[in-house]
Amino acid sequence: MNLIDYIVLFGYFVLITVFGIWISRRIRSSDGYFRGERKFKWWIMVGQAFGVGTHAEMPVAQTGATFGHGFATIWYQWKNMLITPFYWLIAPYYRRSERTTVGEIVEDRYGRTMGIIYSVFAIMFFIFSMGVMLQGAAKVISVASGNLISPGMVVFFMTIAFLLYSFIGGIVAAAYTDFVQSFLIILLSVMLIPLGLKEISGFSGMREVLPEHFFDLINVDSGINAFTIAMLALNGIVGITAQPHMVTMCATGDTERAGRIGQTFGSLVKRLITIGWALTGLVVAALVVKKNVTLPDQEMAFGYACHELLFPGLVGLMLAAIVSANMSSCSNFMTNIGALFTQNFYKKYLNPDATDIQLLWMGRFSGLGLSILAVLFALSVKNVLHAFLFTETLAAFMGIMFLGGFLWKRANRYGAISAVISSFTIYYILNYINTGQIMLVYRWEPAPFGLAMLTGFFFLWLISIITKPEEKEKIEEFFDNMRRKSDAQYTENDGKKPLSEKTGDDLLLLDLPGWLTKERWRGFFRRYREDLAGFFLSWLVVGLLIFIAWAIMQIN
Repeated sequence: MNLIDYIVLFGYFVLITVFGIWISRRIRSSDGYFRGERKFKWWIMVGQAFGVGTHAEMPVAQTGATFGHGFATIWYQWKNMLITPFYWLIAPYYRRSERTTVGEIVEDRYGRTMGIIYSVFAIMFFIFSMGVMLQGAAKVISVASGNLISPGMVVFFMTIAFLLYSFIGGIVAAAYTDFVQSFLIILLSVMLIPLGLKEISGFSGMREVLPEHFFDLINVDSGINAFTIAMLALNGIVGITAQPHMVTMCATGDTERAGRIGQTFGSLVKRLITIGWALTGLVVAALVVKKNVTLPDQEMAFGYACHELLFPGLVGLMLAAIVSANMSSCSNFMTNIGALFTQNFYKKYLNPDATDIQLLWMGRFSGLGLSILAVLFALSVKNVLHAFLFTETLAAFMGIMFLGGFLWKRANRYGAISAVISSFTIYYILNYINTGQIMLVYRWEPAPFGLAMLTGFFFLWLISIITKPEEKEKIEEFFDNMRRKSDAQYTENDGKKPLSEKTGDDLLLLDLPGWLTKERWRGFFRRYREDLAGFFLSWLVVGLLIFIAWAIMQIN
């Protein structure tokens, strides 16, 4: 790094912080701080979903995996590719709940105890996730700077940076800065490719020195096969529903459609740039062969490429892009972790009579305090990819009871807690048998995960069937909310919002056993046209992205 790099990096910090504080001037209430008063346009929702869903550890992990095992490892990041169209179907759940946190939704569905259990998990999820993000960025920046900056120093300064505007502006500052920073993340994803291809004589030079299987879209040599992809997809679809920031991802838009577009197509933008991360891994794999260099850790591949390929000015720009990838996520998570503590603990148990201004400040200070724990976890993370998959797996086990509660009206709290306990227990038992070691973070393997998920769903069904159901009136109220348009501008004579079937916004996945009744099939295409149209369009985009990746790998 030289003077111009420091100017670029420092200038980024100043500009994004000033912008975040400036946009925060409108925050006057706890709802504005936690949900932005549900006024974000669709393009802000796209930028938010993309920015929050894309972390600095992801290009680190993906580039490293591809560097070591070939392009087919893209499915570690593409694990949600085949289930992204389902985001279109589930996004309205969160807005129709009319809640601020996922913990409150769980409480509405299963009762107060389950709400507490979920909220504790959610806080831990944020701490783990933020820690992984910070360590991922630290690895890249440390190597890219020629080890002039220690990972611990990177973690410290990044934490200070995102706390500055998040403390003041909450989700409003997070969403708007996410949109701005998304352009830097895209730049991060493609910047190294043309420079690297020039160094290795293009695709032909890359093919000369790398094994042929490195260019496959799927193969056994990479450790990725059809079963692994299926388990990764299962991890994704179940886990995404229970991730504790889903209310801000899906329910802060000014309409239900804004939430659908944001979560679905913001995620698909991420799938597109993942191709850039994987291609960077191939470039670095060829580069180290040509330069006769050995990297002690494959996750140093991205940082090594930055160090070798970037010239003055671009180094600072790359570091700013890496920082932006983390700040966009951490600022959102800080707001969410504050909302969880405030809504699910402080407001319910510590100060039920709290004023709105007290809730606002508690959200700020609790988010600040709990974010510091993420820094401590970050310093203990060794392997970014395994830690990333660990946090996703935790969410998947919690997602059994969350998703099951929407798909099956008969699911109850006893089945829910049994599903969580049994899946976690089987997962750790199987991994202990495989490794002979007791660990918090195991290397992710598809077989233990698949058996744990199967066990969890089985216990959700079995225990729910043999125990008493949830209170009928409470469950009917919960599902009635899910059948009504949350963004309707008028109410019916009974004071409720109109049924979504009248506007073509009924939800396909709501209470799946209902599909066995004749009533559910009446006016099918009219009632479900929003779900059907968006679902079909999303699959077209998924197919296009897979084709693009395949076509790039055919370049000779």
